[in-house]
Amino acid sequence: MPTLTDRYGRVHDYLRISVTDRCNLRCLYCMPEEGMEFTESANLLSYDQIVEVVEAGAALGISKLRITGGEPLIRPGLDDLISRLSSINGIRDIALTTNGIFLAKQAEALRKAGLNRVNISLDTLDAARFRFIARSGELKRVMEGIEAAAAVGFNPIKLNCVLLKEVNEDEIAAFLKLAYEQPMHVRFIEYMPIGHADENWKKHYLPLSRVLEVAEGAGYSIKRGPNVHGNGPSEDYQMAGGRGSFGLIHPISDHFCSNCNRLRLTADGSIKPCLYWVDELNVKDAFGNPDAMRQILLKAMDIKPENHEMAAKLADTALTHVPTERRMSQIGG
Repeated sequence: MPTLTDRYGRVHDYLRISVTDRCNLRCLYCMPEEGMEFTESANLLSYDQIVEVVEAGAALGISKLRITGGEPLIRPGLDDLISRLSSINGIRDIALTTNGIFLAKQAEALRKAGLNRVNISLDTLDAARFRFIARSGELKRVMEGIEAAAAVGFNPIKLNCVLLKEVNEDEIAAFLKLAYEQPMHVRFIEYMPIGHADENWKKHYLPLSRVLEVAEGAGYSIKRGPNVHGNGPSEDYQMAGGRGSFGLIHPISDHFCSNCNRLRLTADGSIKPCLYWVDELNVKDAFGNPDAMRQILLKAMDIKPENHEMAAKLADTALTHVPTERRMSQIGG
């Protein structure tokens, strides 16, 4: 049986699955406050169809899944989908990325269904600033979600913080303190130009070298590793005496394309080999035909580029491919 190996020798064992492009928040780095067009419910992949794609992927070596959106917890019956996915032969690990607003109510059911890990978006520890960044929602509900995740035994719990210059840069020290005092893994993420490489992105882009500067300035003794389970491209750091850790995900200042092992399935049924480029392969015509579905996944390996070139947008240099016009929420980023 062939495996999912691309032209550059990268073996792919990880599939990110978007179950919806809708979200209850409007984070300023992800989508505009108004004017987004969302996929009609009838055009979303059904859970049966998602299971069919995963079965084809598992036959080719996919063993890790991540459920994403939009906000995945607004899709009804997500625990049922996770239960079905966890029973597929070869699937060993299922994670979820969420904004945390609805997590407190669903954490126990998700855990019982077979969900192994959660990543929770948390860009600020200040309630007023949360409303500014997310444009709605309450920080209190996210914190309740984090507490519920810990109570039902999710481990590790990762907190994803997208750093924005002149927005939350001044909270780096507070997040490091959180990682030092609590058994949490804080992941600082560079702001990416997905679907909107405009001047506003350039204004707020911040290289993650700033995190190390703040850590050293605060007197933390830090060292690389060990890597946290399921942490993919994160560059992990331990702080001497700390209960948690922190990581840096810098796709622009130090991209990790050479180690990429993932594919993405959009909520409307397309396989994206790379987050940044426009290339997609729709799977809808292959339903009911396992061999055709596997061939689509193998074709994705043939068209996957060597790297994403996001840094070229920062430097205003030419790109070799066509960047996607989809936003993060429409891709499952």
